[in-house]
Amino acid sequence: MTEAYIYDAVRSPRGKGRSDGSLHEITALDLASQVLASVNDRNELDGHEVEDIAYGCVTPVGEQGAVISRMAALKAGYADTTSAIQVNRFCGSGLEAVNIAAGKICSGEADLAIGGGVESMSRIPMGSDGLGGMADPSLVFQEYFVPQGISADLIATKYGYSRDDVDAYAVESQKRAAKSWEEKRFAKSVLPIKDVIGEIILDHDELMRPETNMQSLGALNPAFQMMGEHMPGFDDVAILKHPEIEKMNHVHHAGNSSGIVDGAAAILVGNEEAGTKYGLKPRARIISMAAIGSEPTIMLTGPEFAAQKALKRAGMNASDIDLWELNEAFAAVVLRFMDAMNVDHSVMNVNGGAIAMGHPLGATGAMILGTVLDELERSGKQTALATLCIGGGMGIATIIERVN
Repeated sequence: MTEAYIYDAVRSPRGKGRSDGSLHEITALDLASQVLASVNDRNELDGHEVEDIAYGCVTPVGEQGAVISRMAALKAGYADTTSAIQVNRFCGSGLEAVNIAAGKICSGEADLAIGGGVESMSRIPMGSDGLGGMADPSLVFQEYFVPQGISADLIATKYGYSRDDVDAYAVESQKRAAKSWEEKRFAKSVLPIKDVIGEIILDHDELMRPETNMQSLGALNPAFQMMGEHMPGFDDVAILKHPEIEKMNHVHHAGNSSGIVDGAAAILVGNEEAGTKYGLKPRARIISMAAIGSEPTIMLTGPEFAAQKALKRAGMNASDIDLWELNEAFAAVVLRFMDAMNVDHSVMNVNGGAIAMGHPLGATGAMILGTVLDELERSGKQTALATLCIGGGMGIATIIERVN
């Protein structure tokens, strides 16, 4: 089987996912096309070399509909012959898109492809697609569906993570993100985003709160306690599925959960021949990819099983991984993963994560893969695993190895 290499990784800054966010004034199409255009410019491509583009987008309606990857490619100056697909695996969409692109390389379907994603959460709010089957009462009752925040609190309750535990993790995420920006660790990958007249409107992750401490987080009320204990009473649903839990402990809030933001990312992948032909220098080799389904009520434990599957496919153990990147959907998700996989915090999300910088749903998977690639190069380490929890009970993981 042909090997797939990563040749480049580009992302936008993450803008606040509100009407006062810096990226609110431009559409997802503009955001995605600027990132795609940057891939061409940075690698001195003229637009015809990339054969296919897979782009994650979790809410593909309105401005984000109509196969936004194809529209963005055309706007970015790619050739008419560049095909594109829009991918939705909820929070794992961006990484799934990269894996699809890599799969095309490995199978011989394409020589050069892009995987990435985009989400404008300020302009197309979560739930704008109507939530589909997750709003069907017969399915909801059958599978004991609960909101993700309840699932996060269920993990904290089941595995014994206190409010101090999750808050302390969130404080560390903010510190690491701030330090990474101060030391310009993201400079290689982050593309300043411009408005319609060409003026830079955002060149940094906008959501960060480096002043965050245990006291400021302690002043926040649990975000999911009301919906859990009172209306509509999701705690009872979770306990029906997990009767070992007597009472839910609600510990998550806006300060220790992922932020709502806008953003886009792109990963350029190809085979060795394409790299040689177009003068591209490989940065990493994709070793293994995996996706799994997991129990829908607790739902956010999927990364553990996806990582195990990817490691098994690669013939590796967790001890063979130098750096880990797990999307910080909620603090308890990462704490549980580290315990389950015996991963030390010193090698997990070393540059902070979505608690500090935000989670643009369709793009995050590609963003964290690019982040950990940059960190492999900065630190001189060799192997990394990127993984995400996914709504509805799924997980996804990708293992890469630095090659220069």
